[in-house]
This record gives sequence, structure tokens and C-alpha cells, in this order.
Amino acid sequence: MKQISPSKIVCVGRNYAKHAAELGGEVPDEPLIFFKPPSSLIGEGEPIVMPPISKRVDFEGEIGVLIGKRARKVSASEGWSYVEALVPVNDVTARDLQNIDDQWARAKGFDTFCAVGVPVPLKQVDRSSLAVVTRVNGIIKQEGDAADMVFDIPTIIEYISSIMTLEPGDLVATGTPDGVAPLKDGDVVEIEVAGVGSVRNPVIQG
Repeated sequence: MKQISPSKIVCVGRNYAKHAAELGGEVPDEPLIFFKPPSSLIGEGEPIVMPPISKRVDFEGEIGVLIGKRARKVSASEGWSYVEALVPVNDVTARDLQNIDDQWARAKGFDTFCAVGVPVPLKQVDRSSLAVVTRVNGIIKQEGDAADMVFDIPTIIEYISSIMTLEPGDLVATGTPDGVAPLKDGDVVEIEVAGVGSVRNPVIQG
């Protein structure tokens, strides 16, 4: 499949209990959603550029969901039927800015802050073994099983589509497990989703 071009990128925050705890937050009662702009997208091998205004830029490895058909008020029981493909995602975050802003648009929205791999059609993926691993310079930093999500993928699709219409090609990032940490100039960060593939990007100081 070709590189994605979503009309919107909808992300889910604090969707792994241990990650919520490591940031000092509580698990929400319903999915906590926010946006990343399509202008933040980069692909395999493209550099993640750390902006000078931030002193801490973190990796966040996630399982990405690519919507295949128009979804409006979809039930969780039908959620998977609206998924075209899965893709590894790095929801890069300026953590220091996130901590001081009431809204996360700035911390999450810088150019190059959404690295994605090549989507793999859902029919080719074993959904029962979905997991995400993050490596920095070859060292494992995060490991998370989709079974550990607070809200599973069908529930996320139900929730988002009850608020807004998801269009074909839209990307949903489903949350990151614990283990987030800062990147530095010269690092190489890789997000791998089991049975899907990986996205690998160098990190440079802007």
C-alpha cells in the first residue's frame, strides 16, 4: 500500500494504565482524544526534527489504524469492519510543552512529529497478537500488547465516530505503553508493530 494521506489524525491519550501512571495521570473514564495535523506526517527514514523551543522531545510508539470506509456512529461490534489497514506510528511529543499547555496541539503538532510506516491490510494481520515495540539505537524502550489497552480498537472507533465522521484514509493512533523517554540529536528510533512492520527515523536537532 502507498503512503497515507489522512484528512485528520485522531489520537488516544492515556490508553495504557502504566503509561498514564508514569506521567502522573489517571486512566480516563472514556477515551481521551486529541489531534495531530497531517502536516506532522513523515515516513520511513525521514528525520524527526526536534524544535529549539523544546528541551524534551519523547518517542511514543503506537498501533495506528487506517480507516477504510466512511464511519459515522459505528458500534463497537462493527468497528473492525471499518479498518482498512494497520500501521506503526510514532506520536512524537514535546513533553515539556505538553506539561505547560492546557491543550496538546503545540506539543503534538510540530512538523515531523508523526512518523508512520507502510500500512498493511487488516486481512493480512493476526489481530490476536497485536503488540508494539519501541527501540532507540537498537535498545528496547517500550513493549505493549494491544490486550493491555484500556479501550480496545473497536471501542475507540465507536467513540470517535459518535463525535465526528471518520473518512477513508483517516488515521487513528491508539495510545502508547509505558516507557516513554526523551530523544537526543543523533538517535535512531524505531517503532515496530508485530505482524505489521516498522518505521525507523533518525533524530536531529532543529
